[in-house]
Amino acid sequence: MADSTKLDELIGAHGAVPWHHPYPRVQTDVGGWQGVIQQLEAGNWTLLGLWGETDAVNVAVLTEGETNLAVLTLTCPQMRFPSIARRHSPASRLERAVHDLFGLEPDNAPDHRPWLDHGRWGEQYPLAEYSVSAAATPYEFLRAEGESLHQIAVGPVHAGIIEPGHFRFHANGETIVRLEARLGYTHKGVEGLMQGAELDRAAKLAGRVSGDSTVAYSIAFARAVESAVGSDVPKRAHWLRALLAELERLANHFGDIGAVCNDASFALMHAHCAVLRERVLRASDACFGHRLMRDCVVPGGITIDLNPNCIAVLRTLLSEIRLRFPALIELYDNTASLQDRTVSTGILKPELARQFGAGGYVGRASGRTFDARRSLPYPPYDQLDFKVPVLSEGDVNARVWIRIREVEQSISLIEQILARLPGGRILTAPPAQSGEGLAVVEGFRGDILVSVRLNDEGRVARCHLRDPSWFQWPLLEAVIEGNIVADFPICNKSFNCSYSGHDL
Repeated sequence: MADSTKLDELIGAHGAVPWHHPYPRVQTDVGGWQGVIQQLEAGNWTLLGLWGETDAVNVAVLTEGETNLAVLTLTCPQMRFPSIARRHSPASRLERAVHDLFGLEPDNAPDHRPWLDHGRWGEQYPLAEYSVSAAATPYEFLRAEGESLHQIAVGPVHAGIIEPGHFRFHANGETIVRLEARLGYTHKGVEGLMQGAELDRAAKLAGRVSGDSTVAYSIAFARAVESAVGSDVPKRAHWLRALLAELERLANHFGDIGAVCNDASFALMHAHCAVLRERVLRASDACFGHRLMRDCVVPGGITIDLNPNCIAVLRTLLSEIRLRFPALIELYDNTASLQDRTVSTGILKPELARQFGAGGYVGRASGRTFDARRSLPYPPYDQLDFKVPVLSEGDVNARVWIRIREVEQSISLIEQILARLPGGRILTAPPAQSGEGLAVVEGFRGDILVSVRLNDEGRVARCHLRDPSWFQWPLLEAVIEGNIVADFPICNKSFNCSYSGHDL
């Protein structure tokens, strides 16, 4: 196992759990777990997720060119497990979150500080079998040593209407030497609320993990449930889900492109992009009854159909975008003062993006080609024609251009969907039965992972939801080093990580 890079060898050594779908889950031992750590450290595999149970820990990995996926489970009778982060740093915050929620201890971990737990819950390990009372203790930020260094503390409450997060800068004059973020302020206890929930309630919770990605989360949860119980979904529902997902992608990319330009003091682009974003949101509301299309996707299909009048609304929307957006691209590309702020700022090196499995525009702007729609295809994307734009520069400008190219691809995808939308039903209720399922869906930020286990009554026994921001926030800390303090807002917005999605 330790020298193998083949997923089938791992499964052959330990056997896959037969009720987990559609990807294999292997109940492994410490030796197998150590083997996974070796593969991650060597860069042969990519960490996709890490989450806990009351007496076990799970790791999801991408293998063989990031086109195969497996989950490994290690039982922890002593409430301990070998730390992955000790030899593969992307696992660090995930391990800290597992410890905060379940009390499972990663042996020899490089960082034992709490992550989600700010000492305000009144107890420790709330999802463990036995929680313990606890009081708040001061959080120790990492220190930077050197002459003439000073600290700048920003947040968690910010000047704008944004979510809370604390950023601790060490700077030498205006040059940032170290940035350390502390998150967890928007922790909602979603995984605890999921336990015992009926599917309709759980679907609503999944759609509220990160409000700007409500469609992507809802699709991921629905697909995990459908895989767990072997439920068939009407073909029309699959295509409508993709339509909603691409509308969501359009709205968010328009918002981000404008916001990056606004942080570079170019308000004109911000205003024009805000108009396009508003057009998408209004069309979404007209066609699906909600500006963010919340609660439209459920296990078994979709709750609202698309009528012929709405098809005309969406085609008008696409025509307006095709008319207005090219001029905005030209404006962005030909404004020297804007390029001066975005080009060569906040560079994420390709090897770091690959190590952390950075998804979405963050990874694709730094050479990582992974897109769940293509690498782990699901309907109807396996029947649609689209390109995955990739650049290698890794700066703010590259992250903007990936968004621009993805807007163009989303327009094409929506046109294909409207032209080929099949008829028929839009919902088939899944059976109330036990099972385990896992889904990976491409949201506008990157890949979203949902793992679900259902009990005999079809209720949620355990559900884990992993936002792409878990692997993007640490990279923001890396790319800002060596830049000036004034460039943090533009770097931060070019990443646009989710606070709420990360904090669960």
